[in-house]
Amino acid sequence: MPDALQDRSKLPLPEPEFTGKIGKSYEDSVSAWPELPKPPKGAPNVLLILLDDVGFGQVSTFGGPVPTPTIDRLAAEGLRYTRFHTTAICGPSRAALITGRNHHNCGTGFLSEWATGFPSYNNMIPQSTATIGRILKDNGYQTSWFGKNHNTPDWESSVAGPFDRWPTGMGFDYFYGFIAGETHQYYPVLFENTVAVEPDRLPEEGYHFMADMTDRAINWVRYSKSVAPDKPFFCYFAPGAAHAPHHPPAEWRDKFKGQFDAGWEKVREETYQRQLVAGILPEGTELTPKPDWVQDWDGLSADEKKLFSRFMENFAGYLAYADSECGRLIDAVKELPDADNTIILYIVGDNGASSEGGFTGTVNEVMNLNGVASTIEDNLAAYDRIGGPDTEPHYPLGWAWAGNAPFQWVKQVASHFGGSRNPMVVSWPDRIKDAGGIRPQFAHLIDIVPTLLEAAGIPAPDFVNGVQQKPMDGVSIVSTFGAADAHAVRERQYFEIFSNRAIYDKGWIACAQHTFPWRQDFAPGHWENDKWELYNIDEDYSEANDLAAEHPEKLEEMKKIFDEEALKYNVYPLDDRGAGRLAEPKPSPGGADPNRTVFTYYPGAYRLPETASPNTKNRSHSIVAEIDNPDGKAQGVIVASGGQSAGFSLYVKDGKAVYHYNWFERERTSVISGKPLPKGKVKIELAFSYDGGGLGKGGDAILLVNDEEVGRERIENTVAGRFGIDTFGIGGDSGAPVSNEYKPPFAFKGGKIERVDIKLAERNLSESEEDELQERYLAFAQHIE
Repeated sequence: MPDALQDRSKLPLPEPEFTGKIGKSYEDSVSAWPELPKPPKGAPNVLLILLDDVGFGQVSTFGGPVPTPTIDRLAAEGLRYTRFHTTAICGPSRAALITGRNHHNCGTGFLSEWATGFPSYNNMIPQSTATIGRILKDNGYQTSWFGKNHNTPDWESSVAGPFDRWPTGMGFDYFYGFIAGETHQYYPVLFENTVAVEPDRLPEEGYHFMADMTDRAINWVRYSKSVAPDKPFFCYFAPGAAHAPHHPPAEWRDKFKGQFDAGWEKVREETYQRQLVAGILPEGTELTPKPDWVQDWDGLSADEKKLFSRFMENFAGYLAYADSECGRLIDAVKELPDADNTIILYIVGDNGASSEGGFTGTVNEVMNLNGVASTIEDNLAAYDRIGGPDTEPHYPLGWAWAGNAPFQWVKQVASHFGGSRNPMVVSWPDRIKDAGGIRPQFAHLIDIVPTLLEAAGIPAPDFVNGVQQKPMDGVSIVSTFGAADAHAVRERQYFEIFSNRAIYDKGWIACAQHTFPWRQDFAPGHWENDKWELYNIDEDYSEANDLAAEHPEKLEEMKKIFDEEALKYNVYPLDDRGAGRLAEPKPSPGGADPNRTVFTYYPGAYRLPETASPNTKNRSHSIVAEIDNPDGKAQGVIVASGGQSAGFSLYVKDGKAVYHYNWFERERTSVISGKPLPKGKVKIELAFSYDGGGLGKGGDAILLVNDEEVGRERIENTVAGRFGIDTFGIGGDSGAPVSNEYKPPFAFKGGKIERVDIKLAERNLSESEEDELQERYLAFAQHIE
């Protein structure tokens, strides 16, 4: 059917009528194959790259100190957008990007760890906001998603599903990546489509997830074009970089040795000057002053300066390495026969630079987030290993402030551009001729889907799978591809994350900062008491001069507009609770009782998220494994939870049962059987008697074989909140190993695991202890968004 006659308003497209002829036999019949969906003629390939936790002033293309030659090269042949915006935090930004709707309007007002039962905050992207993957696939595109997926709710990320909100359920033919806010780059928690998979080698053998996902994406693009050269592709490439843990290969970290010794104030000033010279900032733009929550670099000790510089060197190496890998993928795309008809969008961050490393940074983020503080001495002891497989680093917040130059604030603070303004570069050789041009039009993530649909000649559907669609909230920016002075495409946009809120309207922006990224246990309430600021960003690009006192009538007008937009896009109810939202019960996997205390698992239960596995913390519990040891040669992990940062593992090695408990690598306790396991059927039990009296207390670990005590050790400290970003599994220790006495996954061999039963005692915590526990969960969750 000719493109002009194809009705694309309802997806999937209707099955075409049979155009052949059916007689009594094949001899008087004419066969005719149904025509498969095809996009309009000339529809471009699309490569959409989205980095993680990168500030406006961090990459060289926008004046930053980190060289990013791939972005530089792309900008030289395409366009730089200097007023492009995100939501200021990851999951909501990503939902807005793939649906073309404001984040509240697609159920993702905040992160799944804080989800509540309100439609705008349940983190369950509705069928009424179909993704760009679904729309393009149903119109004949090949679609894929590589890397980070923080849009599948926690409680739907296990083998129990449902899989509707996994990438493959949202219209992406192929997915290879992780389902979380972050993952370990050397020991990632990986899924291929909906199946858990493991890296093909260990870190010491050269494995790194950034290179792995790039290899996979290159292979997918090439294979797709080899098989169907005329079929356009859509590839969504979302690295975990540069979100913590900051994991560059050592040679990349070492490239930056000594480059940040001058401190964050100096680095920020130098960035600002480069931005002015390059025309990224309009003439006259001011550099906003240093706030009181950033320490003076000159006031730091020599050890602090040495350590904090190292953290930034490590981050710079990670970001530069990620850009280099993105360059490998872009090079592969450029080799395709239809490379010139390929739109490449390179969005540098889903929010501003992250302050979640706190005031001093860390090499063990999980320990810090559980309320166990690291010291300068602890971190200096790991100085040479920072960024390696046995560290999980994050830089101090002073570097985040510097990385968002010239703006105020940081990630999560949606009220100000330090949280929400990110660089974007667009290349499309067939259509964009203003090579190296700058585009100053105000734009937002929600504008990307309408832009791609216009570029492909595909309308936004009215119905998808019989479900009426919400209108697109975004508008196309295709008009800016050909003209630097194109009319403003977006004259109004609201922002809201965790009650930090702002409203932009025709050059003015009003904003109210409410909560702090490093104090989400602090819920001030009383929104009516927030101090609103007012800026004319047509004249004051960096939000340096608050005009609220000079124009009170304008401020009141803007506040009313915010309320109108908040009602229109379902922003209400505002909710600034940290621990309270985190503690609100979420749906359980498969509808299971969230308070259950008895669990049975069998071999094959693997890569279960910690939040969906038995919570053995702060209580007595038992783990009973029934195994078959036919020749006395069985060995390997029976059950493990957590990983290198913290966790437990019950395993067999050298013929003996072992229980290992890892308390943030500071204390490692092994209970080793005093005798070898007998041949045949064996019952191995670990009974843990918790001391009680608060969170993270100690207890006695008793190891039994066939009901006979064979080992006992005292564990002085236990993990109160979370083991980390690793998972629970039977028959192996996937990811980073809990114990350093074996190489992962140390799969169970030479015998058979029949079953593993885990029983939890009732956890009797006082109200204050419950509050403390929720604050620890909160600290962990806020970091992994």
